[in-house]
Amino acid sequence: MRRIAAKFVPRLLNSDQRDHRVQVCNELQEAVRHDPNFLSWVITGDESWVYDYDPKTKQQSTQLKTPSSPRLKKACQVRSNIKSMLIIFLDIQGIVHKEFVPPGQTVNGKFYCEVLRQLRENVRCKRPEMWKNGNWLLHHDNAPAHTLLVVREFLTKNNMTTVPHPAYSPDLAPCDFYMFPKMKLRLKG
Repeated sequence: MRRIAAKFVPRLLNSDQRDHRVQVCNELQEAVRHDPNFLSWVITGDESWVYDYDPKTKQQSTQLKTPSSPRLKKACQVRSNIKSMLIIFLDIQGIVHKEFVPPGQTVNGKFYCEVLRQLRENVRCKRPEMWKNGNWLLHHDNAPAHTLLVVREFLTKNNMTTVPHPAYSPDLAPCDFYMFPKMKLRLKG
């Protein structure tokens, strides 16, 4: 007998959730096999916390010292307490829409519908070929604000097709990979 450590997984899925995840992944693979340009029509989005960093340049962090004084030390940069939630939508060409959530605002159904309205406008302006063809797909995770009835009605009313996202599958959402670890916030003050 050997002693081994358990493998860490983000969430223990039941058999129905695992089967649904496999089914969705197979459907996405089939869509890519059927149309190699499938991923170019997908716009993915999510919320992500971004922290304020105030990096100093090497020149700014220099100090005068005498030959006998000890060598200067500089600590690693850490996140500040200032953070904002960023909602971002991107496709294969880059950012389609981004928006900071105002401090104190929660991302609820009404707020998310307004974000989706602005996303549609940005698709129309920034991706006119996608807008004209009308075959772009929205991919977002199944966060509570994304699955509310008011949001699903908005998507249906505006003919916005979504890519399925199985429960507890952050590996299928690019925004969940901390894409913006040291992004400098520009907050309006």
